[in-house]
Amino acid sequence: MVVDTFSEDKPPTPPGRRPEEDPIPTLRFGVNYTPRRGWFHAWHDFDPQHAREDLAQIAGLGLDHIRVFHLWPLLQPNRTLIRTAAVDQLARLVDLAAEAGLDVMVDGVQGHLSSFDFYPEWTRSWHHRNVFTDPEAVEAQAELLRTLAGALADRPNLIGLQLGNELNNLVEHNPVTTAEVDHYLDTLLAAAREGLRPGQLATHSAYDAAWYGDDHPFTPEASARKGDVTTVHPWVFSADCARRYGPASFEVQHLAEYATELAKAYATDPSRPVWVQETGAPEPHIPAADAPAFARATVLNAAACQGLWGVTWWCSHDVDRSLADYPELEYTLGLFDSVGHPKPIATALADTIAELRAKPISPQPRTTALVLDCTPSTRSVSGPGGTYFDAWMHLRKQGERPAVLLAERAGDKGYLAARGIARTVQPRG
Repeated sequence: MVVDTFSEDKPPTPPGRRPEEDPIPTLRFGVNYTPRRGWFHAWHDFDPQHAREDLAQIAGLGLDHIRVFHLWPLLQPNRTLIRTAAVDQLARLVDLAAEAGLDVMVDGVQGHLSSFDFYPEWTRSWHHRNVFTDPEAVEAQAELLRTLAGALADRPNLIGLQLGNELNNLVEHNPVTTAEVDHYLDTLLAAAREGLRPGQLATHSAYDAAWYGDDHPFTPEASARKGDVTTVHPWVFSADCARRYGPASFEVQHLAEYATELAKAYATDPSRPVWVQETGAPEPHIPAADAPAFARATVLNAAACQGLWGVTWWCSHDVDRSLADYPELEYTLGLFDSVGHPKPIATALADTIAELRAKPISPQPRTTALVLDCTPSTRSVSGPGGTYFDAWMHLRKQGERPAVLLAERAGDKGYLAARGIARTVQPRG
């Protein structure tokens, strides 16, 4: 439940912007590329023809970009050795994507992928170095990012360079403080930017603990203020969202929208874009029969948010069941099955994107904002099952389109005007 705390007769118009402003012209729709043959182990014996086939299938859905991942141990097997052959593979894939009409975002330090961690041996066993805090380990990662940027920046289809995939998955084996995380991200982002060209993005990503995890060292502030775009990965299994509310629930279908609005609240720049960079329909959390409707609702609801950069689905191809030891959900996340046939969710996603391109949504300012008052130790109130999350969803069900507003900014009239907020409400327990 909610209670009003502030209202005006008419919403303020943000400086420099009209409420009827056209939709973001660069709204993007893509997919995280998982090679059909061999998963990411395909990098051990990269086959351009296999990649070309996968990319043609992706482009055939009307998607405009992919996000790609090489493996850190193959790129940098020694702290002072970056393999030219591995960097060349990555450049070749970017070129193949261009042939298919696809732009590319490259993640640099992998890191963590689909429940597996990939550490170079120079970070392990008796060589162990904390990848977040050891100065030489951090500098090695910075050099890898400089090298990748230098090798790829002249490709006109390069969107940019991301530090790595959900690097906060590595904190269990690499204890780190919030201050150390901030220094790590600042150092690596600066390194990535050294070789990039104007307009290319330098970003980072984190899984949902950064937003919902009490005292997690990766913070919402870091996600929303460092790098050129805020990336969110609103997975329906985080905090048991789908099991808690149901796979076809209102809460599940509006989760990406909520994550986008939550991310906007933590940004210091009201115009900072948000990228829904990973979302998907993992079985059994989302049964296959519900997946097409989930995909359609997720994209449409997210597209109604101002400042959305785009949506990138996870993932392109199912993991082949000949590969062992993945969690069950990892085998069914693709738009295509493991032999390359499009699944019903692929058709639903392609149709929804085609509709949005033919008739774009024009997102309006969210004139009502629900105030979020939490500390690093109580961040979980904003996650599924939390009191704030439930209050936001309650408002949304009533037909409101609530923004998220940090309590510390609730009295800042200039900030409220910049976001188009005319009315604030407080959650009530």
